[in-house]
Amino acid sequence: MPPERLFIAYRTIITKEITRFMRIWSQTILPAAISMALYFIIFGNLIGPRIGVMGGFSYMEFIAPGIIMMSIINNAYSNVSSSFFGARFQRHIEEMLVAPIPYWVILAGYISGGVLRGLIVGLIVTVIAMFFIGLPSIYSPFIVISIVILTSVLFSLGGFLNGMFANNFDDISIIPTFVLTPLIYLGGVFYSIDLLPDIWQSISLANPILYMVNAFRYGILGVSDIGIHVAFIIILLFILALSSLSLYLLHRGTGIKT
Repeated sequence: MPPERLFIAYRTIITKEITRFMRIWSQTILPAAISMALYFIIFGNLIGPRIGVMGGFSYMEFIAPGIIMMSIINNAYSNVSSSFFGARFQRHIEEMLVAPIPYWVILAGYISGGVLRGLIVGLIVTVIAMFFIGLPSIYSPFIVISIVILTSVLFSLGGFLNGMFANNFDDISIIPTFVLTPLIYLGGVFYSIDLLPDIWQSISLANPILYMVNAFRYGILGVSDIGIHVAFIIILLFILALSSLSLYLLHRGTGIKT
């Protein structure tokens, strides 16, 4: 297929994705902004002063990067999982499969939609954070931008796989509720793993979200509990594995072809 036709197919999918989540912004954008504002109010304003300094920063400043990253992860994941399962449920995914569109273009379109929603919500939450901590001086803009994009891609791929294997709408919420949420809360969003006993520090290192949160915190504040190079390697390895698995399952027609 000529490159211009590939671009048209990609643009069509991503336009559909953007239109979908912006049309229902009161369900996709607004709740995330309100939830994150509550985190800042409760954990930052009410609990933060009792905790004091963490990692050389006020508790509000310390948790702000984690809260921003939490919003990006949740929204990138949920956008693709709900959208792709909706396409399967309504059976209009078959129209793309019979069209002369490479599978990687279909995957890229859905992933890009998830990344954009994650970035939009992340930007909104960042603006909200500024009301509580002011305008921060970013330690490394390159690390901030690259980690945000790579993390959005990774969890968009995770959402794609969830949408592919889900058999009903209840299955869409199982992974976020019982897997994603615990990993986020145990991923150093609200604390430094240096506060944990040695054995729990070692267990925490098996949580991939810990590396994303800390890499993002390092990009903003310049402090981290883990090595930044290790974080990038782990994120890239997960992206490679999940993208390969997604393309393989698309070729097989898992959850699509009956």
